[in-house]
Amino acid sequence: MAAALPPSGIRKFFDLIVGREDIVSLGVGEPDFDTPWHVCAAGVWAIEHGHTSYTPNRGLIALRNLIAEYLESNFAVAYHPATDLCVTVGVSQALDLVFRAIINPGDQVIIIEPCFVSYKPLAILAGAEAVVLPTYARDGFRPDLQRLESLITPRTKALMICYPNNPTGTTYDRKTLDQLAEIARRHDLIVVSDEVYAELTYEGQHICFASLDGMRDRTVLLSGFSKAWAMTGWRLGYVAGPRDIVDIVLKIHQYSMMCAPTMAQHAAIEALRNGRRDVDEMVAAYSERRQIVTQGLNTIG
Repeated sequence: MAAALPPSGIRKFFDLIVGREDIVSLGVGEPDFDTPWHVCAAGVWAIEHGHTSYTPNRGLIALRNLIAEYLESNFAVAYHPATDLCVTVGVSQALDLVFRAIINPGDQVIIIEPCFVSYKPLAILAGAEAVVLPTYARDGFRPDLQRLESLITPRTKALMICYPNNPTGTTYDRKTLDQLAEIARRHDLIVVSDEVYAELTYEGQHICFASLDGMRDRTVLLSGFSKAWAMTGWRLGYVAGPRDIVDIVLKIHQYSMMCAPTMAQHAAIEALRNGRRDVDEMVAAYSERRQIVTQGLNTIG
């Protein structure tokens, strides 16, 4: 099955432009800020003080406590750090674990496109049939809810969403989220919600899918530190969700990866404790650039 998968489209594109100096890449989700130094220093401290061995499979409890506090204070959704969280090697591993935890061979996963390149391949590798719901610029890249319902069959296990979306940047208002939640409840679907770009919400406030009525126990939240704290190379994400699903995620994680990098976890602790100002400053800079680019594009039509 894996042999039949095409190479990542992102990597194929970058292979095409190797050596070209007349191209500016706007396509990869890589902040151009360095990781804040005090966050780096926490990782260095961990190395210098011998914190280089394995951590608990779920991740350091100090980090899980802070993640739980962060999610509750910022997005009004409560998770128990001992049972409902698992720290992973980035959000990509988190998604791989979740799909393998919830999917049985022949299950269907509806994936809203455009989307990150790994969604379909990881669903397929887990044994699912990936069913695509396309969205279009003319609709603001928002899903056609009637078409979504028409794709649901008795074999549909999950709905995969991402907002703010990679690559379109689209986010969903409460009405759209409530409608998606109602569809999920009506058809008994698990919603896998990639919200790693939550902090990069420029208009209004991000609404966590798990915070919607009746969705806490049928949503698996994926997030991490790459985008908000410019920590892509540290490879640190997490799964938050119902205990029964997270327990299965943990078992797969134990056998496949064991734990996320120890020094990266110490750096993430510092990011959550003292990195709010860093996030705000980076988001303000992104917002200013966004305005300049959109105004320029609108000017040239």
